[in-house]
Amino acid sequence: MPRIDRARQGHARASIASAAARLMAEDGIGDFQLAKKKAVRQLGLPEGTRLPDNAEVEAELRAYQDLYLGEEQAEHLVRLRETAVEAMTLLSDFQPYLTGSVLDGTAGRYTDIDLLLFADSAKDVEIFLLNRGLAFEHAEAPNDRVEALLILETDVADIRLAILDPHLERVVFKGRDGRVRERARLDVVRQLLENATHAPSGDEAPSGTDLLSGLDKM
Repeated sequence: MPRIDRARQGHARASIASAAARLMAEDGIGDFQLAKKKAVRQLGLPEGTRLPDNAEVEAELRAYQDLYLGEEQAEHLVRLRETAVEAMTLLSDFQPYLTGSVLDGTAGRYTDIDLLLFADSAKDVEIFLLNRGLAFEHAEAPNDRVEALLILETDVADIRLAILDPHLERVVFKGRDGRVRERARLDVVRQLLENATHAPSGDEAPSGTDLLSGLDKM
């Protein structure tokens, strides 16, 4: 490939990553692939343009949040993690794990909280919630592994409860980009909050990926 074509492709790839990150931060898009496709259209690039991988977009997203959102994003992330801890404590019988952007630290203004629950039947979780007077809605399961996806509304964010069979608890899951998806138990999420609370002013609190020793892979 001629050098000028490689340079042009590299520039387009970087532009897509930057535009996709901005869409995720400002418009609340949570799907990397969707954000990249929207970015291609927004930039007026032809279909078939080589897309950046999710890691490149995630790096741009973190940079955007640090530059433009800063303390606002950090405070909102703490509120999201506090809400996750409350929900995980309530649902402790179902081996809850936090996953997604609230764990990895890239959560934005419109981010949902993603929890994984492991139960013999989704009905067990539904009955548990109903017995405590907690209203929920059903949503379409993202894949065949998820028996049911329940949505709880809170003042901070919606909580998405993905219910899986207990035998899948130790299975390693990967995203569409091939990267292993991380998940964290309640004690790790509490540690994230403690670190954020005690971080010196001006210092960045650790993200979910800074505590790899406490994370399970999914």
